[in-house]
Amino acid sequence: MQASNDIRARLLDAAEALFDRHGFTATGMDRLTSAAGISSRTLYKHVGSKNGLMAAVLQARDRRFRRRVDVASVDAFFAALETWFAEEGARGCLFLRTWRETGGDVPEIAEAMSRHKAFMQETIGELVVSEIGSRDEALADEILVLFEGMVHAYTYRGEAMASAARRAVHTLVSAARAREPKTE
Repeated sequence: MQASNDIRARLLDAAEALFDRHGFTATGMDRLTSAAGISSRTLYKHVGSKNGLMAAVLQARDRRFRRRVDVASVDAFFAALETWFAEEGARGCLFLRTWRETGGDVPEIAEAMSRHKAFMQETIGELVVSEIGSRDEALADEILVLFEGMVHAYTYRGEAMASAARRAVHTLVSAARAREPKTE
């Protein structure tokens, strides 16, 4: 069983690197099997199809990302993103890129993307509550937009975009705290 898990892990790692670098459509099965060092039969045995492979890659990436952003503040969230980019690279959101590349028509990919984005919205909403002590959907949406924009701007502008997003988030959170009624 361990060998099977090792093969699957190697396949997912190789596929994620290729999909992230070259895209879903441009990455052929021959390239995938060669990079993972497995036969096409083994690939299909472990994931069933290219769509199944992409869904498995997105699920694994989502689990890694969730662990990375398991933090207690908005600032720590953006700091975790900086670390993510440093370790994983920055080519934009793999979930959105793959979903867009497939036209949103591949159910496994659309579901993985929807699940990941719902998690992001929920996480940011919870961080807003921890920061200001109450729900503020408008603030959560503003932070989500900053997050999404920073993810993409980082790809062509680099680290400075993470710092800019952190400053903007700090400004937004400070303004929201100032609006909160004072309790005595």
